[in-house]
Amino acid sequence: MISGEESIKRDEENGELSYHRKFLVFCFVTIDEETFLFAYLCGASIFPKFMDQTEIESNCADSCRRGSIEVICGSMFSGKTEELLRRLRRAGIAKQRVEIFKPSIDTRYDDVEVVSHDRNSIASTPVDNSANILLLASDVDVVGIDEAQFFDEQLPDVVSALADSGVRVVIAGLDMDFMRRPFGPMPHLLSIADSVSKVHAICVDCGHPASYSYRLVEGSEQVMLGELGEYRPLCRKCYQRHTSK
Repeated sequence: MISGEESIKRDEENGELSYHRKFLVFCFVTIDEETFLFAYLCGASIFPKFMDQTEIESNCADSCRRGSIEVICGSMFSGKTEELLRRLRRAGIAKQRVEIFKPSIDTRYDDVEVVSHDRNSIASTPVDNSANILLLASDVDVVGIDEAQFFDEQLPDVVSALADSGVRVVIAGLDMDFMRRPFGPMPHLLSIADSVSKVHAICVDCGHPASYSYRLVEGSEQVMLGELGEYRPLCRKCYQRHTSK
């Protein structure tokens, strides 16, 4: 039986020895189990020549990745995009790889950036359909999706696939249209989400929390991009008062 050092030397000569193998050979061949466990639990740096600490941390991070789906929903002017940007910026500060997507039809403020009503922005990738997100979101830790209500009905399958592969997916969108009907793929996204944050605007009529987007302009189509001149956030009571006229 060859010693641990002989095994390491032989594999080094053959160019076959990785940091991991050096670490394992050293631990399990040349020292006893108690010493290894004590050093591992105490964080003692007794293996500097065998495995770099950054590699240990990197491998631990990869093995601990947990995919998830987070949905931020509410009426217009409730701060959905603002909250999405906040979470994605924090992920960036944590050195995570972030990719943001928005529907290509949303060009209200910018063609290629996600922009909140408060004019805060972050670079994004416009896509025509949700399937493109899977193609473009390779090798990332966090995916952000804004204005999810404008995407096709395949979006829930796309985000489920991302989350199942270990990606954290953060979604923002309107849960209801101007007639208080469920909007696009949002009901399905809400049902499969690991966490849901319902945010509220302020009713412009009475000052109470607002959950509804009241349309001020004529038109019955569900999709109509707009700003404060076309929509106003209202609470339940004020919405009923306006729609009963």
